[in-house]
Amino acid sequence: MTARVLVVDDVPANVKLLEARLSAEYFDVATAMSGVEALAICEKAECDIVLLDVMMPDMDGFEVCRRLKKNPATHHIPVVMVTALDHPSDRVRGLEAGADDFLTKPVSDVALIARVRSLARLKMMTDELRMRAVTSKEIGIQNPENEAIADVGRGGRVLIVDDRASSSERVSAMLATEHTVDVVSNPNDALFRAAEGNYDLVIVSLALENFDGMRLCSQVRSLERTRNVPILAIADPDDNVRMVRGLEIGVNDYVMRPIDKNEMLARARTQIRKKRYTERLRDNVQMSIEMAITDPLTGLYNRRYMESHLSALVEQAAGRGKPLTALVLDIDYFKSVNDTHGHDAGDDVLREFAVRVRKSIRGIDLACRFGGEEFVIIMPETDMAVATIVAERLRRRIASERFPIQQSSKAIEVTISIGIATLDAADDSAANILKRADQALYRAKRDGRNRVVADAA
Repeated sequence: MTARVLVVDDVPANVKLLEARLSAEYFDVATAMSGVEALAICEKAECDIVLLDVMMPDMDGFEVCRRLKKNPATHHIPVVMVTALDHPSDRVRGLEAGADDFLTKPVSDVALIARVRSLARLKMMTDELRMRAVTSKEIGIQNPENEAIADVGRGGRVLIVDDRASSSERVSAMLATEHTVDVVSNPNDALFRAAEGNYDLVIVSLALENFDGMRLCSQVRSLERTRNVPILAIADPDDNVRMVRGLEIGVNDYVMRPIDKNEMLARARTQIRKKRYTERLRDNVQMSIEMAITDPLTGLYNRRYMESHLSALVEQAAGRGKPLTALVLDIDYFKSVNDTHGHDAGDDVLREFAVRVRKSIRGIDLACRFGGEEFVIIMPETDMAVATIVAERLRRRIASERFPIQQSSKAIEVTISIGIATLDAADDSAANILKRADQALYRAKRDGRNRVVADAA
């Protein structure tokens, strides 16, 4: 894995040292000698990770980090502060400025490279989501960057896995001021709790007595339901080698004993903020997908999705020798609804019609708005006889109960006509099935409407 790392330090010797270390691991390295220069490079999206010195003359690293994290264009770029400052309050200050980690010089090559690789993986995932979210923004879905910047990382759900009561109680008390905290003392139960608890952060002690804490971290990361939950490991000072391994298997962050309360809170906030940000990105992507395949008025699938999916269903049914039936539905005299009561009333009818359709079909059936007042229902593993019963039941349901319009101040009668066609042979096509169903619908309308007509082929 490679990434473009920006090294920011006003001391040329420090820059060259870090550049040599990173280049040896095949990272692409850019450099900046000041905070202003660093901000300009990040603004142009010319780096994936920032290694940032704290002590610089024009603008210190804390201020550079704050500006990066407050800017929607650079908020997502991971920042690692690398400095000679080693007091816990300095680490907390860096984390509160938005840094993803705070490494104290001298930093071992192994620890540095492991942290950069870990953040590079997360950055690649975030970039993919952000790229997809661009489409969401273009179609009117709210950009999650502003929410992410405003999020303070409090009010999360945290699971602590620690079999030493004195340790878990101390950490729980630290976090309880800002989060809802659960503690699991039995590591064998932890994976189930993590999967069922909808947690924002899982904290694992690596000093578990009869269980490998690193293996638990690996299991949390590999399970689908917990794959995206951040993991923060609690390690002893001599656990550096294990922590490097932990970063490689998916641990997001770690804190060393003795634990400083403010540092624990700051690291927890950082991980919870990042989780919420990626969740917002995923939600945006999911919303854009749903908008691309659904009709915004009725919430049913749109014609484009139905046509592509129907071809696959027809091929599957023909290959397995199973029946498949298509219903084409049309709301009778719909134009008169719009002309008499207005287009808003017409929209009310379409929405209510979609609700009744959903209640009348199975989960495996595919319902879509084909266009205007015309709808299509595809029923896999359903023959003509059963489909006709379903269609007749739906026709009666529509005709028997008036449709509310104009915020339920009025109600009007609505009827529908339905044409039905079924998969005729192994070489039948989706287009032919729809054509025959549409012809049956035409006969239903010609013969007086408010009726179901099956294709006679």
